[in-house]
Amino acid sequence: MAVHLDSFHILAKPTGPLCNLDCNYCFYTEKEVLYPKNHSFQMSDDVLESYIKQYIASQNTQEIVFAWQGGEPTIMGLDFFSKAVALQKKYANGKLITNTIQTNGTLLNDQWCEFFSAERFLVGISIDGPEHIHDKYRIDRGGKPTFGLVMKGLSLLKKHDVQFNVLTCVTRYSAYKPIEIYRFFKQQGIEYMQFIPIVEREVNEGATKLSLNHATPPSLLKEEPQQTVTPWTVEPEMYGEFLIHIFNEWVQQDVGSIFVMNFEWALASWVGIPSPICIFAEECGQAVVMEHNGDLYSCDHYVYPEYRLGNIKDGLVNIINLPSQLAFGQKKRDTLPSVCKSCPVQFACHGECPKHRFLVSEDNEPGLNYLCASYKKYFNHIDPYMKLMRQLLQDGSPASFIKEILMK
Repeated sequence: MAVHLDSFHILAKPTGPLCNLDCNYCFYTEKEVLYPKNHSFQMSDDVLESYIKQYIASQNTQEIVFAWQGGEPTIMGLDFFSKAVALQKKYANGKLITNTIQTNGTLLNDQWCEFFSAERFLVGISIDGPEHIHDKYRIDRGGKPTFGLVMKGLSLLKKHDVQFNVLTCVTRYSAYKPIEIYRFFKQQGIEYMQFIPIVEREVNEGATKLSLNHATPPSLLKEEPQQTVTPWTVEPEMYGEFLIHIFNEWVQQDVGSIFVMNFEWALASWVGIPSPICIFAEECGQAVVMEHNGDLYSCDHYVYPEYRLGNIKDGLVNIINLPSQLAFGQKKRDTLPSVCKSCPVQFACHGECPKHRFLVSEDNEPGLNYLCASYKKYFNHIDPYMKLMRQLLQDGSPASFIKEILMK
Protein backbone atom coordinates (compact mmCIF):
# COMPACT_ATOMS: atom_id res chain seq x y z
CA MET A 1 0.00 0.00 0.00
CA ALA A 2 1.40 3.42 -0.93
CA VAL A 3 0.48 6.81 0.44
CA HIS A 4 -1.36 9.02 -2.04
CA LEU A 5 1.01 11.93 -2.41
CA ASP A 6 -1.80 14.46 -2.44
CA SER A 7 -3.19 13.26 0.88
CA PHE A 8 -0.42 13.74 3.43
CA HIS A 9 -0.07 16.87 5.49
CA ILE A 10 2.87 18.40 7.36
CA LEU A 11 2.65 20.39 10.56
CA ALA A 12 5.80 22.51 10.64
CA LYS A 13 7.28 23.74 13.90
CA PRO A 14 9.85 26.45 13.05
CA THR A 15 10.69 27.11 16.73
CA GLY A 16 10.26 23.49 17.77
CA PRO A 17 8.88 23.29 21.32
CA LEU A 18 9.90 26.82 22.35
CA CYS A 19 7.05 28.93 23.72
CA ASN A 20 6.73 32.13 25.71
CA LEU A 21 3.89 30.57 27.73
CA ASP A 22 3.93 27.70 30.21
CA CYS A 23 0.42 26.28 29.98
CA ASN A 24 -0.05 23.63 32.65
CA TYR A 25 -1.43 21.05 30.26
CA CYS A 26 0.92 21.57 27.30
CA PHE A 27 2.62 18.32 26.33
CA TYR A 28 4.91 19.82 23.70
CA THR A 29 7.15 22.37 25.39
CA GLU A 30 8.97 19.63 27.29
CA LYS A 31 10.25 18.23 23.97
CA GLU A 32 13.25 20.50 24.59
CA VAL A 33 14.77 17.60 26.54
CA LEU A 34 15.04 15.62 23.29
CA TYR A 35 17.70 18.04 22.06
CA PRO A 36 21.16 18.93 23.44
CA LYS A 37 21.49 21.74 25.94
CA ASN A 38 22.18 25.16 24.41
CA HIS A 39 20.50 23.94 21.22
CA SER A 40 19.11 26.71 19.01
CA PHE A 41 15.46 26.11 18.21
CA GLN A 42 15.43 28.11 14.99
CA MET A 43 14.57 26.73 11.57
CA SER A 44 17.47 27.47 9.23
CA ASP A 45 17.10 29.00 5.79
CA ASP A 46 18.18 25.82 4.02
CA VAL A 47 15.68 23.64 5.94
CA LEU A 48 12.94 26.16 5.19
CA GLU A 49 13.67 26.23 1.48
CA SER A 50 14.05 22.46 1.24
CA TYR A 51 10.71 22.00 2.99
CA ILE A 52 8.81 24.48 0.84
CA LYS A 53 10.26 23.24 -2.43
CA GLN A 54 9.67 19.55 -1.70
CA TYR A 55 6.25 19.95 -0.13
CA ILE A 56 4.88 21.88 -3.11
CA ALA A 57 6.38 19.38 -5.55
CA SER A 58 4.93 16.40 -3.66
CA GLN A 59 1.31 17.53 -3.66
CA ASN A 60 -0.99 16.56 -6.52
CA THR A 61 -3.56 19.20 -5.62
CA GLN A 62 -4.11 22.67 -7.00
CA GLU A 63 -4.24 24.23 -3.52
CA ILE A 64 -1.42 23.57 -1.07
CA VAL A 65 -1.77 24.38 2.61
CA PHE A 66 1.22 25.14 4.79
CA ALA A 67 0.55 24.76 8.53
CA TRP A 68 2.79 26.46 11.09
CA GLN A 69 2.69 25.62 14.78
CA GLY A 70 4.90 25.27 17.83
CA GLY A 71 5.64 25.86 20.61
CA GLU A 72 4.89 29.41 19.59
CA PRO A 73 5.76 30.02 15.91
CA THR A 74 5.67 33.82 16.09
CA ILE A 75 8.85 33.65 18.20
CA MET A 76 10.62 33.18 14.84
CA GLY A 77 9.80 36.76 13.94
CA LEU A 78 8.10 38.35 10.98
CA ASP A 79 11.17 38.21 8.71
CA PHE A 80 11.10 34.40 8.79
CA PHE A 81 7.51 34.21 7.58
CA SER A 82 8.11 36.88 4.95
CA LYS A 83 10.95 34.70 3.68
CA ALA A 84 8.66 31.65 3.74
CA VAL A 85 6.02 33.40 1.65
CA ALA A 86 8.64 34.57 -0.86
CA LEU A 87 9.89 30.98 -1.23
CA GLN A 88 6.34 29.70 -1.65
CA LYS A 89 5.82 32.14 -4.51
CA LYS A 90 9.14 31.10 -6.04
CA TYR A 91 8.23 27.40 -6.11
CA ALA A 92 4.42 27.64 -6.50
CA ASN A 93 4.48 26.63 -10.18
CA GLY A 94 0.99 27.99 -10.74
CA LYS A 95 -0.54 26.37 -7.65
CA LEU A 96 -2.57 28.23 -5.02
CA ILE A 97 -0.63 28.49 -1.77
CA THR A 98 -2.36 29.13 1.55
CA ASN A 99 -0.97 29.36 5.06
CA THR A 100 -2.39 28.59 8.48
CA ILE A 101 -0.68 29.42 11.75
CA GLN A 102 -1.61 28.44 15.29
CA THR A 103 -0.61 31.02 17.88
CA ASN A 104 -1.29 31.89 21.49
CA GLY A 105 -1.81 35.46 20.28
CA THR A 106 0.24 37.15 22.98
CA LEU A 107 2.98 38.44 20.64
CA LEU A 108 0.71 39.82 17.92
CA ASN A 109 0.93 43.48 16.98
CA ASP A 110 -0.16 45.67 14.06
CA GLN A 111 2.79 44.58 11.92
CA TRP A 112 2.01 40.90 12.35
CA CYS A 113 -1.67 41.40 11.58
CA GLU A 114 -0.97 43.59 8.54
CA PHE A 115 1.21 40.78 7.22
CA PHE A 116 -1.40 38.10 7.93
CA SER A 117 -4.05 40.17 6.19
CA ALA A 118 -1.92 40.95 3.15
CA GLU A 119 -0.78 37.34 2.71
CA ARG A 120 -4.20 35.87 3.56
CA PHE A 121 -3.05 33.72 6.47
CA LEU A 122 -5.71 31.83 8.40
CA VAL A 123 -4.83 32.37 12.04
CA GLY A 124 -5.82 29.93 14.74
CA ILE A 125 -5.73 31.59 18.13
CA SER A 126 -5.67 29.54 21.32
CA ILE A 127 -8.13 30.74 23.93
CA ASP A 128 -10.01 28.60 26.43
CA GLY A 129 -12.93 30.91 27.17
CA PRO A 130 -13.61 33.89 29.44
CA GLU A 131 -10.93 35.13 31.81
CA HIS A 132 -11.40 32.83 34.80
CA ILE A 133 -11.47 29.76 32.54
CA HIS A 134 -8.62 30.76 30.23
CA ASP A 135 -6.28 31.77 33.05
CA LYS A 136 -6.88 28.55 34.98
CA TYR A 137 -4.15 26.81 32.97
CA ARG A 138 -2.88 29.22 30.28
CA ILE A 139 -0.17 31.17 32.09
CA ASP A 140 3.18 32.62 31.07
CA ARG A 141 6.60 31.44 32.22
CA GLY A 142 6.38 33.73 35.24
CA GLY A 143 3.07 32.20 36.29
CA LYS A 144 1.09 35.27 35.25
CA PRO A 145 -2.30 35.14 33.50
CA THR A 146 -2.42 35.66 29.74
CA PHE A 147 -6.08 36.40 29.00
CA GLY A 148 -5.56 40.15 28.54
CA LEU A 149 -2.74 39.69 26.03
CA VAL A 150 -4.70 37.10 24.05
CA MET A 151 -7.75 39.37 23.86
CA LYS A 152 -5.52 42.21 22.66
CA GLY A 153 -4.20 39.95 19.91
CA LEU A 154 -7.75 38.95 19.02
CA SER A 155 -8.81 42.58 18.68
CA LEU A 156 -5.85 43.26 16.37
CA LEU A 157 -6.84 40.36 14.12
CA LYS A 158 -10.32 41.86 13.85
CA LYS A 159 -8.93 45.36 13.24
CA HIS A 160 -6.94 44.15 10.24
CA ASP A 161 -9.66 41.83 8.89
CA VAL A 162 -7.53 38.73 9.35
CA GLN A 163 -9.30 35.43 8.91
CA PHE A 164 -9.15 33.58 12.22
CA ASN A 165 -10.68 30.83 14.29
CA VAL A 166 -10.30 29.84 17.92
CA LEU A 167 -8.98 26.60 19.31
CA THR A 168 -10.22 25.79 22.78
CA CYS A 169 -8.91 23.10 25.08
CA VAL A 170 -11.54 21.33 27.16
CA THR A 171 -10.21 20.46 30.60
CA ARG A 172 -11.66 18.92 33.73
CA TYR A 173 -12.48 22.46 34.88
CA SER A 174 -13.91 23.94 31.69
CA ALA A 175 -15.95 20.86 30.74
CA TYR A 176 -18.58 21.99 33.25
CA LYS A 177 -18.95 25.42 31.60
CA PRO A 178 -19.86 24.76 27.94
CA ILE A 179 -22.58 27.38 27.49
CA GLU A 180 -20.59 30.07 29.29
CA ILE A 181 -17.67 29.45 26.92
CA TYR A 182 -19.79 29.22 23.78
CA ARG A 183 -21.77 32.38 24.50
CA PHE A 184 -18.59 34.27 25.39
CA PHE A 185 -17.18 33.45 21.97
CA LYS A 186 -20.40 34.50 20.27
CA GLN A 187 -20.34 37.78 22.18
CA GLN A 188 -16.84 38.35 20.84
CA GLY A 189 -18.07 37.89 17.27
CA ILE A 190 -16.16 34.65 16.82
CA GLU A 191 -17.70 32.60 14.02
CA TYR A 192 -15.26 29.68 13.74
CA MET A 193 -14.33 27.55 16.73
CA GLN A 194 -13.20 24.07 17.69
CA PHE A 195 -13.03 22.28 21.00
CA ILE A 196 -10.32 19.70 21.67
CA PRO A 197 -10.16 17.47 24.75
CA ILE A 198 -7.19 17.45 27.08
CA VAL A 199 -6.30 13.85 27.88
CA GLU A 200 -2.93 13.07 29.42
CA ARG A 201 -1.77 10.11 31.46
CA GLU A 202 0.46 10.61 34.48
CA VAL A 203 4.07 9.92 33.56
CA ASN A 204 5.73 6.78 34.79
CA GLU A 205 9.13 6.44 36.48
CA GLY A 206 10.98 6.00 33.20
CA ALA A 207 9.60 9.26 31.80
CA THR A 208 10.43 11.12 34.99
CA LYS A 209 14.06 10.07 34.68
CA LEU A 210 14.08 11.68 31.23
CA SER A 211 12.69 14.93 32.74
CA LEU A 212 9.34 14.39 30.99
CA ASN A 213 6.39 15.58 33.07
CA HIS A 214 3.43 15.42 30.70
CA ALA A 215 3.67 12.32 28.58
CA THR A 216 5.41 8.97 28.65
CA PRO A 217 7.13 7.82 25.44
CA PRO A 218 5.41 4.70 24.04
CA SER A 219 8.65 2.74 24.40
CA LEU A 220 8.50 3.26 28.17
CA LEU A 221 4.87 2.22 28.61
CA LYS A 222 4.24 -1.17 30.13
CA GLU A 223 2.12 -3.77 28.39
CA GLU A 224 -0.70 -3.18 30.86
CA PRO A 225 -2.70 0.01 30.20
CA GLN A 226 -1.70 3.03 32.24
CA GLN A 227 -4.98 4.59 33.34
CA THR A 228 -4.04 7.28 35.85
CA VAL A 229 -4.62 10.69 34.28
CA THR A 230 -3.48 14.19 35.13
CA PRO A 231 -5.61 16.57 37.25
CA TRP A 232 -6.45 18.70 34.22
CA THR A 233 -7.61 15.79 32.06
CA VAL A 234 -11.29 15.98 31.15
CA GLU A 235 -13.41 13.24 32.73
CA PRO A 236 -14.41 10.33 30.44
CA GLU A 237 -18.05 11.36 29.96
CA MET A 238 -17.75 15.12 30.42
CA TYR A 239 -16.25 15.93 27.03
CA GLY A 240 -19.36 14.43 25.44
CA GLU A 241 -21.61 16.37 27.79
CA PHE A 242 -19.71 19.54 26.93
CA LEU A 243 -20.23 19.06 23.18
CA ILE A 244 -23.89 18.11 23.61
CA HIS A 245 -24.73 21.28 25.52
CA ILE A 246 -23.11 23.46 22.88
CA PHE A 247 -24.67 21.44 20.07
CA ASN A 248 -28.16 21.89 21.50
CA GLU A 249 -27.84 25.66 21.36
CA TRP A 250 -26.02 25.67 18.03
CA VAL A 251 -28.53 23.46 16.19
CA GLN A 252 -31.46 25.59 17.30
CA GLN A 253 -29.92 29.04 16.84
CA ASP A 254 -26.62 29.13 15.00
CA VAL A 255 -26.38 26.62 12.13
CA GLY A 256 -25.10 28.55 9.12
CA SER A 257 -23.80 31.51 11.10
CA ILE A 258 -21.49 29.88 13.65
CA PHE A 259 -19.16 27.13 12.48
CA VAL A 260 -18.13 24.67 15.16
CA MET A 261 -15.57 22.41 13.56
CA ASN A 262 -16.52 19.46 15.77
CA PHE A 263 -20.02 19.51 14.28
CA GLU A 264 -18.72 20.08 10.76
CA TRP A 265 -16.49 17.00 11.10
CA ALA A 266 -19.45 14.96 12.33
CA LEU A 267 -21.69 16.06 9.46
CA ALA A 268 -19.02 14.95 7.00
CA SER A 269 -19.23 11.44 8.48
CA TRP A 270 -23.02 11.35 8.26
CA VAL A 271 -22.88 12.55 4.66
CA GLY A 272 -20.38 9.81 3.85
CA ILE A 273 -17.33 11.98 3.27
CA PRO A 274 -14.01 10.68 4.64
CA SER A 275 -13.13 12.44 7.87
CA PRO A 276 -11.35 15.76 7.26
CA ILE A 277 -9.49 15.27 10.54
CA CYS A 278 -7.07 12.46 11.37
CA ILE A 279 -8.47 11.54 14.78
CA PHE A 280 -11.75 10.35 13.24
CA ALA A 281 -10.25 8.74 10.16
CA GLU A 282 -10.18 4.95 9.86
CA GLU A 283 -6.40 5.07 9.51
CA CYS A 284 -3.92 7.75 10.48
CA GLY A 285 -0.32 8.43 9.60
CA GLN A 286 -0.85 11.03 6.90
CA ALA A 287 -0.44 14.02 9.22
CA VAL A 288 3.25 14.18 10.08
CA VAL A 289 5.24 16.70 12.07
CA MET A 290 8.39 18.50 10.98
CA GLU A 291 10.57 19.86 13.75
CA HIS A 292 12.67 23.01 13.39
CA ASN A 293 15.76 21.09 12.21
CA GLY A 294 13.87 19.24 9.47
CA ASP A 295 13.32 16.01 11.40
CA LEU A 296 10.02 14.34 10.52
CA TYR A 297 7.93 12.39 13.03
CA SER A 298 4.89 10.13 12.67
CA CYS A 299 2.47 12.45 14.49
CA ASP A 300 2.32 15.51 16.73
CA HIS A 301 1.65 13.23 19.71
CA TYR A 302 4.47 10.86 18.83
CA VAL A 303 7.50 13.15 18.68
CA TYR A 304 9.86 10.68 20.29
CA PRO A 305 13.10 9.15 18.95
CA GLU A 306 11.45 5.83 18.07
CA TYR A 307 8.97 7.64 15.79
CA ARG A 308 11.51 9.75 13.94
CA LEU A 309 11.12 9.04 10.21
CA GLY A 310 14.13 10.93 8.90
CA ASN A 311 15.06 14.44 7.87
CA ILE A 312 13.57 16.61 5.13
CA LYS A 313 17.00 16.75 3.47
CA ASP A 314 16.83 12.97 2.92
CA GLY A 315 13.87 13.32 0.57
CA LEU A 316 10.30 14.02 1.70
CA VAL A 317 8.44 11.54 -0.50
CA ASN A 318 10.70 8.65 0.43
CA ILE A 319 10.20 9.39 4.12
CA ILE A 320 6.41 9.60 3.90
CA ASN A 321 6.31 6.24 2.13
CA LEU A 322 8.43 4.39 4.69
CA PRO A 323 6.91 1.00 5.63
CA SER A 324 7.13 1.99 9.30
CA GLN A 325 4.90 5.01 8.70
CA LEU A 326 2.38 2.99 6.71
CA ALA A 327 2.30 0.45 9.54
CA PHE A 328 1.86 3.28 12.05
CA GLY A 329 -1.25 4.50 10.22
CA GLN A 330 -2.75 1.05 9.69
CA LYS A 331 -2.26 0.09 13.34
CA LYS A 332 -5.09 2.44 14.31
CA ARG A 333 -7.53 0.37 12.25
CA ASP A 334 -6.03 -3.03 13.01
CA THR A 335 -5.97 -2.64 16.80
CA LEU A 336 -9.56 -1.43 17.14
CA PRO A 337 -11.23 -3.41 19.96
CA SER A 338 -14.14 -5.72 19.07
CA VAL A 339 -16.57 -3.57 21.04
CA CYS A 340 -15.76 -0.67 18.72
CA LYS A 341 -16.26 -2.73 15.58
CA SER A 342 -19.86 -3.45 16.58
CA CYS A 343 -20.58 0.08 17.82
CA PRO A 344 -23.31 1.93 15.85
CA VAL A 345 -21.27 5.16 15.79
CA GLN A 346 -18.00 3.56 14.69
CA PHE A 347 -18.33 5.24 11.28
CA ALA A 348 -18.03 8.65 12.95
CA CYS A 349 -15.45 7.76 15.60
CA HIS A 350 -13.16 4.94 14.37
CA GLY A 351 -11.73 4.71 17.86
CA GLU A 352 -10.54 8.34 17.79
CA CYS A 353 -6.86 9.10 18.44
CA PRO A 354 -4.55 6.16 19.26
CA LYS A 355 -2.94 8.34 21.92
CA HIS A 356 -6.16 8.13 23.93
CA ARG A 357 -6.70 4.40 23.52
CA PHE A 358 -5.37 3.15 26.85
CA LEU A 359 -8.44 1.66 28.58
CA VAL A 360 -9.55 -1.96 28.68
CA SER A 361 -13.02 -2.93 27.41
CA GLU A 362 -15.56 -4.92 29.42
CA ASP A 363 -14.32 -7.95 27.49
CA ASN A 364 -10.82 -7.29 28.85
CA GLU A 365 -9.58 -6.17 25.44
CA PRO A 366 -6.96 -3.39 25.37
CA GLY A 367 -7.11 -0.31 23.19
CA LEU A 368 -10.42 1.23 24.26
CA ASN A 369 -10.44 5.00 24.00
CA TYR A 370 -10.47 6.95 27.26
CA LEU A 371 -13.23 9.14 25.77
CA CYS A 372 -15.36 6.23 24.52
CA ALA A 373 -18.23 7.09 26.88
CA SER A 374 -18.16 10.70 25.67
CA TYR A 375 -18.24 9.82 21.99
CA LYS A 376 -21.01 7.25 22.38
CA LYS A 377 -23.17 9.78 24.18
CA TYR A 378 -22.33 12.67 21.85
CA PHE A 379 -22.65 10.87 18.50
CA ASN A 380 -25.87 9.11 19.50
CA HIS A 381 -27.33 12.41 20.67
CA ILE A 382 -26.62 14.27 17.43
CA ASP A 383 -27.61 11.36 15.18
CA PRO A 384 -31.21 12.43 14.41
CA TYR A 385 -30.14 16.01 13.76
CA MET A 386 -27.30 14.94 11.50
CA LYS A 387 -29.66 12.71 9.53
CA LEU A 388 -32.04 15.63 9.11
CA MET A 389 -29.27 17.95 7.91
CA ARG A 390 -28.05 15.25 5.55
CA GLN A 391 -31.54 15.01 4.05
CA LEU A 392 -31.72 18.78 3.67
CA LEU A 393 -28.42 18.79 1.78
CA GLN A 394 -29.53 15.90 -0.44
CA ASP A 395 -32.71 17.85 -1.25
CA GLY A 396 -30.64 20.85 -2.29
CA SER A 397 -31.48 22.92 0.78
CA PRO A 398 -28.98 24.47 3.19
CA ALA A 399 -28.38 22.63 6.45
CA SER A 400 -29.38 25.81 8.29
CA PHE A 401 -33.03 25.09 7.42
CA ILE A 402 -32.97 22.73 10.37
CA LYS A 403 -33.54 25.71 12.67
CA GLU A 404 -36.92 26.42 11.10
CA ILE A 405 -37.88 22.75 11.23
CA LEU A 406 -37.03 22.51 14.92
CA MET A 407 -39.10 25.61 15.67
CA LYS A 408 -42.29 23.98 14.38
